[in-house]
Amino acid sequence: MRKIAILNQKGGVGKTTTAVNLAAALALAGQRVLVLDLDPQAHATAHFGIAPDGQMPSMYDVLVESKPLAEVRRVVSENLWLCASDINLAAAEVELAGVVGREVILRDALAAEGAEFDYVLMDCGPSLGVLTLNALAAASEVFIPLQPHFLALHGMGKLLETCGLVARRINPNLRVTGIILCLYDASTRLANEVIRDLETYLQKSRALNVPWAQAQIFQTRIRRNIKLAECPGHGMTIFQYDPKSHGAEDYRALCHEVLAQTHSETSHLSAA
Repeated sequence: MRKIAILNQKGGVGKTTTAVNLAAALALAGQRVLVLDLDPQAHATAHFGIAPDGQMPSMYDVLVESKPLAEVRRVVSENLWLCASDINLAAAEVELAGVVGREVILRDALAAEGAEFDYVLMDCGPSLGVLTLNALAAASEVFIPLQPHFLALHGMGKLLETCGLVARRINPNLRVTGIILCLYDASTRLANEVIRDLETYLQKSRALNVPWAQAQIFQTRIRRNIKLAECPGHGMTIFQYDPKSHGAEDYRALCHEVLAQTHSETSHLSAA
């Protein structure tokens, strides 16, 4: 089971779009996928067409009330489950402040699930609080959606430092394995310059003992696409809303890359 936190402390870079549509693509490819909405804004929940009205069990109940994930998750389509969020989750930061071991509540809840899923994708909010720490403590991997401009690249350094801190103190198995370029426009020189700078930065990290030493930039670029911006308002994934769009094409290609990673890792472990 691959447990992947989709994370960037900057908003508007495609975190939720990636979490929802990559999950949908993996499910369509026959994988069993669980999405955890860890953002109090509940954008992933709404993206799946579920009203975050606070009336149904949510990740708040898992983190604060110790409810098992199995009692919170719901089927949203074939092979695809969601543990929803709602505004109550915003209170979790405060309510967990004095709880011993608050950073590993989600890790323990996932451990109780066993290996029922092939992928667990965690949609994290644009902050580095208790909710995000729970995701990093529970995850084995981090995917970073990144908009290719210099300010986004500058902010990524802080995010990598946070991953390094969590790896040292809470989750030594945590690795940054993929960077996803979103809102990509191939016609701009800036985008290509940022990609070169990012490749140089990652290359310099290869020999270091850091969680991002083996991070790869996915070859798939998630292009700017109006259909990706429209589908959340209809409570649909891109594959339901417009399966022939560039957005669907890109997330299908990203899914194939992620599956290839899994196959490569499985083959490596079998050989070992």
